[in-house]
Amino acid sequence: MSHRIQILETQQAFFVERGETLLQAALKAGIALPHDCQLGGCGTCRLKLVEGDVRYEEEPMGLAPDEAAAGYALACQAQPVGDLVISTAREDEACAEPMRHRARIEAVRPLTPTVLQVRLQVPDLEAALDYRPGQYLKLIAAEGQARSFSMASVPQGGSIELHVRRIPGGAVTDRILPGLAPGDAVEVELPHGNFFYRARDYRPLLMVATGTGIAPIKAILESLMDDPDCPPVSLYWGMREEGDLYLHEQIEGWAERLYDFRYVPVLSRGGVGWQGRRGYVHHAAVDDLGDLSEHAIYLCGSPDMIRDARQAFLDRGASTEHIYADSFTFQRD
Repeated sequence: MSHRIQILETQQAFFVERGETLLQAALKAGIALPHDCQLGGCGTCRLKLVEGDVRYEEEPMGLAPDEAAAGYALACQAQPVGDLVISTAREDEACAEPMRHRARIEAVRPLTPTVLQVRLQVPDLEAALDYRPGQYLKLIAAEGQARSFSMASVPQGGSIELHVRRIPGGAVTDRILPGLAPGDAVEVELPHGNFFYRARDYRPLLMVATGTGIAPIKAILESLMDDPDCPPVSLYWGMREEGDLYLHEQIEGWAERLYDFRYVPVLSRGGVGWQGRRGYVHHAAVDDLGDLSEHAIYLCGSPDMIRDARQAFLDRGASTEHIYADSFTFQRD
């Protein structure tokens, strides 16, 4: 048995078969609903149920109970229990359509024993590199494997910086990328994603990252440097040990170019010499900031962090409409 789904804004309709998700059926019908991780973690595919209801095989991490109660659903996990009318209304700025390009490796160097910095040059985009800081690209290796990496730099001169966590045994991150040399060619597809700065919010910014989730936030904040309209920024970066904070000194220097900037590194396994914050990164933000009803919040890192932080921030008054998330997942093969 199939169910008819109608999009309120466009009046487009498509049908979902038993066992399909809304996103699967929409894409099969040629309707491009926004999405990123497709695992229920990032919240990019969130939409509003105007009429009807949905069910989940498992409750998705990227949807808080309060959001579900308010009629929101995640298209990548939701299965309709009847006909639906959905709203996909978004005020987001338009993004460039993703396109495939040939890129050249400029450099590959370790930032830590487990994180690589990869610099790419895209020759045919030297004068027209078009993406929103915070978005990601897909890197297609010569063997055909495709992996998604956030761009850690602002669009400039066809050059792109990536921060790549090496996954032990990973086909791309552990076996292919470390062996690339300057001048080697790779294919990239960009831009992708809906994780980018919304200037229209004009609220104090709370940015929370774990691991290489700092990469897209670095790009966003670099785009706001020396901008007289930059709102106050609080950046919380969670890592395990002090040596993992590979951008620590660089970030400390951002205070000279960002308005009312506060940076708080948080370690979960800090050594005896660590004098900074310890524990979970989102706990530190809650302890410091309290009421979050006036903030725009950007989360990037592990699905567990995003799930827990989102709920903790909603409990402190954060607006569902002003939480943006990019969930990182890792593949070995």
